[in-house]
Amino acid sequence: MKTANPDSLRNTVEILASHIGPRPIKRPEKLKEARDFIGKSFEDIGLSVSLQPVIYKGIEYHNVIAATKGTDPLLPCEKSILVIGAHYDTVSSTPGADDNASGIAALLETARLTAPFKPDNLVFAAFCMEEPPVFRTRNMGSYWYARHLKKMGQKLIGMICLEMVGYFSDRPGSQKYPFPLMNRMYPDRGNFIAIVGNLKSKDFTMTLKGLFKKHSTIPVESLNAPAVMIGIDFSDHWSFQKLGFKAVMVTDTAFYRNPNYHRPSDVPSTLEYEKAAQVVDGLAGSILDLCGLRA
Repeated sequence: MKTANPDSLRNTVEILASHIGPRPIKRPEKLKEARDFIGKSFEDIGLSVSLQPVIYKGIEYHNVIAATKGTDPLLPCEKSILVIGAHYDTVSSTPGADDNASGIAALLETARLTAPFKPDNLVFAAFCMEEPPVFRTRNMGSYWYARHLKKMGQKLIGMICLEMVGYFSDRPGSQKYPFPLMNRMYPDRGNFIAIVGNLKSKDFTMTLKGLFKKHSTIPVESLNAPAVMIGIDFSDHWSFQKLGFKAVMVTDTAFYRNPNYHRPSDVPSTLEYEKAAQVVDGLAGSILDLCGLRA
């Protein structure tokens, strides 16, 4: 299998964060611009693309759903499917290089690496709305899609949410945690990727962690905890968990590490694309294993 291209990741982040810029819910024209870029990128990879309408306060937004060429990603699949997702919106105060252009970049690059294997049970989803005012509500784009899967009776291997995967630091003390005890259990340098989920998703978390270690050299940590752990469900995996699916988040830990979180300073130059590429390598290999294919 080919390896991830750091320049490709950088290019996607530059387009979303610098060329398009902030993509908040109150700027539907910016979300449309991002939507069209993502959809074309999936098509250029050779995937089939469907737009799922998401209605909020009378305005139609869209999730971008992609799967192997020749399939309709919004129709049921006889097999259990694996969903890989990331949101493409931002809050109004930031161009969102890490949050979450990095997640979309990883989503597209993972799709590029896995497409030649033609997995028939793999779906990529770019969600239109994750940030406030819809954050952790049924108005999230991911909730609309998860509910769609539930209504179809679609079975899932699981859902992997890509939420901020580009910021790393080797500086001592650069990694923070919600509880002091965690400082004794986890690294104090923000140079790792984390896989986190709720208690019901623990087996899925550990399976993914084991596969990730096989396919990537970047350090990986994991955590499964209830919602009292602040940040454990702060992204699109929340929607899938609410509807009973196993779901985890792959993340650089957001505001526990990145000082640019939700700020104007969250720009492309602050990210480390070589390390983000290592994350994608781990994801792509793990995904093929989960889908029953050999990388």
